Amino acid sequence: MYTRLQLGKKYLHYYFTASNGKGHGIHSPFVFDFVVNVLNDNRNFYPYQIIENLRHQLLNDKTVLDIEDFGAGSVAGTTKRRSVASIAKNAAKSTKLSQLLFRMVHYYQPETVLELGTSLGISAGYMAAANPKARLITMEGATAIARLATQHHQWLQLNNIELITGNFEDTLAETLQTLKSVDFAFVDGNHRFGPTKSYFVQLLAKATPRSIFIFDDIHWSREMEEAWLYIKGHPAVTASIDLFFIGIVLFRPEFRSKQQFTIRF
Repeated sequence: MYTRLQLGKKYLHYYFTASNGKGHGIHSPFVFDFVVNVLNDNRNFYPYQIIENLRHQLLNDKTVLDIEDFGAGSVAGTTKRRSVASIAKNAAKSTKLSQLLFRMVHYYQPETVLELGTSLGISAGYMAAANPKARLITMEGATAIARLATQHHQWLQLNNIELITGNFEDTLAETLQTLKSVDFAFVDGNHRFGPTKSYFVQLLAKATPRSIFIFDDIHWSREMEEAWLYIKGHPAVTASIDLFFIGIVLFRPEFRSKQQFTIRF
């Protein structure tokens, strides 16, 4: 993981070199439409306040959980003790990013959504609420966190979420076998090059020309930046969008040659 100083420098470089986030100078109709109608959609959708009320409760929950650690730098079989409040503060996706995921699902209306990394269920809640007709499968490695996330989804009265518990190395391939395609994927898993590349390659087998894959924390570490370079450079990817905090890849055939966009968010 990069230090805060390193991340700060990278963010400043991104901020001052990225497109301004208003769509000016973007010649791709699809990406221009994304910027204008999704990225910059400032409407306050009904589920926002309900889910943010849940987040507020979690930020004040001092309950301590024993959590299996499958992430970068972990040792097999190790556990950590963390409070729900700490997880909500440091691991749950931010309001800004969660609401962008909502807007993307709401706008593009994917039928099958797959999330790797449920955490406390905030981001899955947003995506499920954005399209109640979608089948949303979310995967979480830590049993205690997955149990809580299920409770949160029940509290939100979201009935289109399936939560699969276990290490992604053991559960992802089996889950993908049950799916005809993956229309929308949000990957927030093990932040290392090898696992991230593996997730992408496995998801790629279920991609369609209209699929949208999103990878979290693409500038979090040198390994994640290497993984992002591999993903956006893959021959199957026709366009990529770097929003610094996340990277989006597309497979749409109207991009006659590979296009890469960096847009301020």
